[in-house]
Formats: sequence, C-alpha cells, structure tokens
Amino acid sequence: MAPPDSLTAILAPAGTTGPAPPRPVPLLRVDGLSVFYGSHQVVTDVRFELDRGKSLALIGESGSGKSTIVRAVLRLLPGEARCTGCVAFDGQELPGLSERRFRPLRGRAIGFVPQDPGNALNPVRTIGAQAMEAAALLDLPDKAGRTALILETFARVGLDNPRRVYDSYPHQLSGGMLQRVLIGLAVLPRPALLVADEPTSSLDVTLQKRILDLLWRLQRDLDISLLLITHDLAIAAERADSLVVLKDGAVQEAGSPAAVFASPASSHARSLLAAVPALNPDRYAGLRARGPRCIGTDAGVASKIAVSSVTKTFMVDGKALTAVDNVSFTVPAGTTHALVGESGSGKTTMIRLLLGLEQPDTGDISVADEQIAGRLPGSLRAVWRRLQIVYQNPFTSLDPTWKVEHLVREPLDRFHIGTRRERAERVREALAYVGLGEHLLSRKPVALSGGQRQRVAIARALVLKPDVIVLDEPTSALDVSVQAGIVEVLLSLQAELGLTYVFVSHDLALVRQLADTVCVMHRGRIIEHGTVMDIFDSPRQPYTRSLLDSLPSCATGVDPLLHRRPEPIGTIRPTPRALTA
Repeated sequence: MAPPDSLTAILAPAGTTGPAPPRPVPLLRVDGLSVFYGSHQVVTDVRFELDRGKSLALIGESGSGKSTIVRAVLRLLPGEARCTGCVAFDGQELPGLSERRFRPLRGRAIGFVPQDPGNALNPVRTIGAQAMEAAALLDLPDKAGRTALILETFARVGLDNPRRVYDSYPHQLSGGMLQRVLIGLAVLPRPALLVADEPTSSLDVTLQKRILDLLWRLQRDLDISLLLITHDLAIAAERADSLVVLKDGAVQEAGSPAAVFASPASSHARSLLAAVPALNPDRYAGLRARGPRCIGTDAGVASKIAVSSVTKTFMVDGKALTAVDNVSFTVPAGTTHALVGESGSGKTTMIRLLLGLEQPDTGDISVADEQIAGRLPGSLRAVWRRLQIVYQNPFTSLDPTWKVEHLVREPLDRFHIGTRRERAERVREALAYVGLGEHLLSRKPVALSGGQRQRVAIARALVLKPDVIVLDEPTSALDVSVQAGIVEVLLSLQAELGLTYVFVSHDLALVRQLADTVCVMHRGRIIEHGTVMDIFDSPRQPYTRSLLDSLPSCATGVDPLLHRRPEPIGTIRPTPRALTA
C-alpha cells in the first residue's frame, strides 16, 4: 500500500504542487489503550481514530471490552482500575487531566446515551427536573431560557408533546420515549462527541429504526461524531462509517464496513458474521429439514395448538382495554409458530392465555387435545406437564440460591415423577440434550455464563418431556454467537423429539431463521398470517411492511453496503485493519 503522502498526491487535483495539506486532528484518538483491574488485564493495546462528524462502531460480545473502553474515554472507570496508553479528545490527552479540568468536557463536549433508560433516569424526579441538570451546562441566563431549550430539544428528538414529557415521571413514558429523552439530554449541550452504548438493544424493531434514524439525523444536523457500542453487526454494517471488532479486550479487525464484511481477515469476525441472523437467513435450512415439518393440517399433521376466536379485555383506569381481539390460529405438531408485533400488540397476553395464566372472555384454546379455556388453575396440572415455557431472562427466572441440579429436577419433584435415581438420570439426560456437562450440576446461576443459564432454563423445560414449549424472547438478552448456539440447540431438539414451539419475538431476522409460520399482531388483532416465506417475501398489510422495512436491509435480502450514505475518500482511518488472523 502506498504511504499516506503518496496516496494524497495520487488523489490531489491535477496541476497542484507542493506538500499536501496537514491532516486534520481526529476528534477522538485511542492509541495503545490497556486497562488493568489489579493484575488482570481486560483491555490490550486498543487503537482507533474517529474524525469529526463521522461514526465508528465498537463491536463485540459480552466481555469483549467495549464498555471498559467507553468508560476509559469518559473517565468513569472504578478506582482500582489502571490505564496505560493514550486517549486524546480534540488533541488533548484525557488521562493526564485533573478531574476539575475534565469535568467541563463530560456532558458538555462528550455526551453519553446509556443502554437502559430505566436505570439511567431517577424514578422519583420528573423528566424536566433531570433535564435542567443538562441545561445547566450551558450559559443561559434564566430558567425560562433553559426550559425553552429543553422543550425545543425534546421536539427535535421526536417527542410529540414535549411539555407533557417535561412534566412526566419516567414510569409514565414508554421505553421508546425514555430512550429519546436520554438522547435529548445527551445532545442538549451540543457535544462534539456522542457515545451511545447499545441504545436500541431492548426496543422493538420499529422503535429501533426510529432511534437509529434519530441518532444519524442528529449526527448530520449538529455535526456530531458518534461512537456506537453494539453487538449487532447488521446495524453496524448499515449505519457506521468504520468498525472495530473486539474479542477479550483486543482488536481483532478494523476498517470500513465494506472491507470487513466483504473479506473479514480474522477468524473471530468471520464467526460473528456467520452468527448474525440478518446476514444468514438460511443458516439452519438443513437442520430444519431434518424434522417432520409439514405446514398446514391439510398435509395430514394434526394441530398441536388450536386457538379459536379468543378475546381478552382488561379494565384500566375504569376503561375497557381489549388486549386480544378475536384471535385464531393453529400450530401443526413438530413446527414453530411465531407471534410478532410491537410492544402492546397483545403477544404477551396471548401467551398467558395459552398457558392458562389468564382466562379468555370468549373463545376456545386447546393444547395437545387438552382444553385450556374455562378451566381453573388446579385442573391444569396435567396440561402444564405437556406445556412448558422458556422465559426471556434466565437470570431472573432461575432461583439464584439453587444449584443447577435442583433447578432442573424441581419439575420432576413437583409432579412426583420417578424414583430419586430416575430423576437424577432425567436431569443428566436433559443437560446432555442442551450441551451441558455434569460438572455444572453443583453450580449456581451466578457461576454460569448467560448462554449456560439459558441452556439450563431449556433443560428445565425439557425434563418433563413436554409436547409444546413456549419461547418468550429466549435469546434477546444474549450475544449473537451465544444466540446462534441456543437456536441450534432448539432446532436440533425439535428435529429429534418432534417438539412444537410457539416463539414470541421482536427480532424478525431471527423469526425468519427459526419459524415455519407467523402471525403478525397489531393492537390485539392478527392482521396477517402465513408461512415465513409468504410474510417476508410478499407482505400484504402496510403494518407488516413497516415492520419489515425497519429491519437492516441485509435482513430482507438487500446488501446494506449498497444502500449506505456516501463516504468521502480518506476520512476513515482505523488502525490497522486486521491485527490477528
């Protein structure tokens, strides 16, 4: 490759002479950053640069060092942490600054959007009171001026009624509104750099697109540099100007999305790309073909689940709210049926009705030829033996004081199945199904990784040998590679045991990989249903098309690198592209 001076000469207009103009100082430069907690090194020799007005994505799984790097930039590492190397902002080295000199930069010049608005905002103070703290960073003469700027900023980030938001407490706003509030507070002082830590990981696909569109519009309109922390490579491919792929605190690969995605030089980047559902919709086609997957009861396969004309209404503040409205669907045995839709569409209520945790006002529900509707909880024990659920967050659904052996065995104890020896054998068998060894039997959930905890939750559901398993966002809290492992386990078990799944998710790319049939729910009603191929390739309803349009373009079969904002030559300089092969 030509040295920088030669490259500049090649790109210079014809007829120009003399030395090239000096290279602009990058807004953020991280050079040889290493972070230690005592004698344990968690970040090793990380290097990258971010120019003014540009975006860079730090990509990696949990434990890859993303958040530690961000905390080092923001000077938020705990007291026992020790840093070496250089972190420079606008040409000024940050580690050498005293806290008194750095404090004016944090918030005013460097904004931060945390991952979880529920934890970032004070629940007992109004949004307006907390926004006043951000407005205090600006030299405005009076409270009226600060209030006007806050309301203007809330309107800029897409909050329809800024005054109502200003007067509200956090619990009175939706997740998407709270995320917009955090972005508004971060951009209120007009920072030069905005750091966004997984800003969309807990949002529905349509809200995710709106938040990402908002961030990139603010970046363009306010000329803000954006440092995005994410484990979603599809989003990074479509949105960022440059990427840095991390593993175990070290850079594995860096460069433009076009270079990294077209020809990843590191094995870790290749494995991450292979695990992204949006980039590999047919990854499990061979595994899915192994099972008896006949779509439609006309193919001679009986329905394992039948829901007919189900309606459920709740009273909220004295008003009737219809959460599920005349819903009907069937699920053939041995297949996977997905329920998709935004928050508030009725998915969760439908699952509670299916499990017998709520009773419908009208309609019928049967699972494995057992009637669910109209039965008291005490009479549903036989049904629950054949119908199990895997929840979204295994850390909250598993008792933290119990060992794995007790967690998996408990359903057998409750149903008085088998002798003590037979139960122990069933536990080991269930763990083997999900790829866990007997050495984990004595561990508690805190001593397991996120993927291991979810596998334990699946083993707990399997130990009763059910016919139907409800999967309620079972991988949303997991990294993409761990998610791929869980999906492979689920599909292998389905092929081997003939299980029937009901899959609830807002990740439509994952639905395309995993499901056979889909129901699209909107405001309690099913507005469209059919096979995955029919729904994804030929959606009939505008709402369904809006959901699919919110996906990264690669999830719908379009190369995201062909639909990106144009990049000027010479503005992306991550260093170097591949550090390890």
